[in-house]
Amino acid sequence: MNIRPIAYYRSALSSKFGVPRQSGLVPELTGLVVLEPEYSNADALRGIEGFDYLWLIWEFSLNGRKEGEWSPLVRPPLLGGNEHMGVFATRSPFRPNALGLSSVRLLGVEECGGSLALTVAGADLVDGTPIYDIKPYVEYTDSHVGVRSGFVDEKKWRKVEVVLPDEFRAFFSEENFVALCKLLELDPRPQYHDDPERVYGMPFAGYDVRFKVSNEGVLEVLQVENI
Repeated sequence: MNIRPIAYYRSALSSKFGVPRQSGLVPELTGLVVLEPEYSNADALRGIEGFDYLWLIWEFSLNGRKEGEWSPLVRPPLLGGNEHMGVFATRSPFRPNALGLSSVRLLGVEECGGSLALTVAGADLVDGTPIYDIKPYVEYTDSHVGVRSGFVDEKKWRKVEVVLPDEFRAFFSEENFVALCKLLELDPRPQYHDDPERVYGMPFAGYDVRFKVSNEGVLEVLQVENI
C-alpha cells in the first residue's frame, strides 16, 4: 500500500525539542491541520464539526533513521531513557513503520492559504509534520475507563516550576505565552540530563527560548531572541 500526506501540521514548534511527549499534555497548544489542495474539499469535512476530538495518523518525519531501520527494544523517556521496553509496548518514534497516532481536540474549520484547515488543540506534532489520515474520535468505542496502561501506570511526568520574567511576555501572543509556560513545565530536556548549569534552547513561535533547570526543579528562562 502506498500512502501519501493528505495534510501538513502547522504550529509554533519548529523543532522536536520541546514538543509534548504525548498528545493532550498541553491542551493550550493549538495548531492547524492544513489539507493538501487535492483533499481541500468541503464535502470531505462534512459533519466533522459535530465531533469534539479527532485521531490524526501521521509520520515521525524527524526520527533521524533510514527507512526500514528499527529495533525491537527502545528506551521510553517516561522511564528516564535508561530502561528498555519492547517497541510495540511503547509509542516510540523508532518503529518499523514511522507512524504516529494522536488524539486532538477540534476547535473549528477555517481557510489557510487557500486551503481548508482544521484548528486543533493538544497535539504532540512538530511544525511541518505530514498527516496521512484524519478520523473522528468516538467516545463509546475509543474510551476505556479503568484499564491497565503497563509501565505508564507506575510513572508520572515530573513537572518543574517555571520562572519566565515578565520582560519576555511581550515577545508572544497571550495564547502562545500560556502554551509556552505549559510546555516548559513538562521539562523539555532528555530525562537523563541533570546538569543545572547547562543552557538549553527551544525554538518556539519564531524565537529561541534559552533556559536552564536547577537541581531543585526550577526552570528559569534566561533569554528570548529571534531565530
